[in-house]
Amino acid sequence: MTTTASDQVAWFRQTSPYIHAHRCKTLVVMLDGDVFAGEAYKRIVSDLTLLNSLGLKIVVVFGVRHEVERVLADRSQASHLHHGVRVTDETAMDVVARLAGAWRARLEARFSMALPNSPMHNSAVKVCSGNFVTARPVGVLDGVDLCLTGTVRRVHAEALREQLSLGYIVLIPPTGCSMTGELFNLTVEETASAVAQALEADKLIVYAREPVLCGPDGKGCRELTVGEARTLARSLPVDGEARRKLDAACRALENGVGRVHWIGWSGDGAILEELFTRDGVGTLITDESYEQVRMATIEDVASILELIRPLEEGGVLVRRSRERLEQEISHFVIDERDGAVIGCAALHPLEEEAAELACVAVRSDYAGKGRGERLLSRVERLAREQGIRTLFVLTTQTAHWFLEHGFEPASPESLPVKRQQTYNWQRNSKVFVKRLD
Repeated sequence: MTTTASDQVAWFRQTSPYIHAHRCKTLVVMLDGDVFAGEAYKRIVSDLTLLNSLGLKIVVVFGVRHEVERVLADRSQASHLHHGVRVTDETAMDVVARLAGAWRARLEARFSMALPNSPMHNSAVKVCSGNFVTARPVGVLDGVDLCLTGTVRRVHAEALREQLSLGYIVLIPPTGCSMTGELFNLTVEETASAVAQALEADKLIVYAREPVLCGPDGKGCRELTVGEARTLARSLPVDGEARRKLDAACRALENGVGRVHWIGWSGDGAILEELFTRDGVGTLITDESYEQVRMATIEDVASILELIRPLEEGGVLVRRSRERLEQEISHFVIDERDGAVIGCAALHPLEEEAAELACVAVRSDYAGKGRGERLLSRVERLAREQGIRTLFVLTTQTAHWFLEHGFEPASPESLPVKRQQTYNWQRNSKVFVKRLD
């Protein structure tokens, strides 16, 4: 096998857990008009088509603000904004409607040709659009009549879900009809956020000019809580594009959306690298104020005991006394949701740059929703910070879960010597190992 082929095989193996984790997940993608100024949208369409072929459910909400401004400027017509929102008179609305329709058709055409020009030739790509968003007029703000500028009144979530379940990529333009039949101009930021909230989407993908959000010190932020994102937003110009996007992202997170990924539209394959690599390329924003994975403290002992007791009684976990747990509490991480411990895991350092992952547990009513993956990710990050290169796990009933998350079968003899001496042959746990890069 050549070096290039070997690298490709290794890459595919590394991404397979992410592919598995994202299958059947719902993504709402925010594309503003900036994307359409060059060739970037063509690459993005190809990437989204690939994600669709991997089983992801995709809604694309696109805007045409910059195209509208260009057309109005070419006609020597004034472009009026109020707090960053267009005052949409009938002339501007005609331009918005025409451009929204034109770009919807272009996107449909591009999605239709994306796969024939790829190794996935003959794979069908289904695209649809429709009146999934009902709008109403914004009205008068600060004494300014915004005319045909609208705001989202309702998102027809069930109709959207039906199309997504049939495998369609759904396109939503920056316009919405009212109950009286009027057409209104909507902002892409509000529309994408509202659609993501209505669908309770797993992720909102924000394509932006900036490839990563930067703090006041100018340094890139790889991860932000929604509180930190709100603070950062307040430091940005009120009428600025980044402020509008960030405010919309925070609203989504505060209303049921799982995560927001902020990525640059100029980078080739940015969404693939963001979703299918450990560190990603953009900024991840999560609502950690409500749920967070953190290091355990002595105050968490009782909650952890309550969590793991049913698993101990079922033989899934080794029994731990309260005294032992108190002694080992510094090795534990927990998943805390609204003050309740719903998951835990422990990292026990061994010799030879190795450690044991132990006591992985998630409350039954939260199982199968990605909590185990979050705990594993946090433990692996801690292990790397401690210079650990090899992670072992011993299990009797959850072997397949660890196999699906990058562990490989091993033998008790592969354990470090001291851990071999304490291996319980009567319990006969299966041993798995994972090499940390």
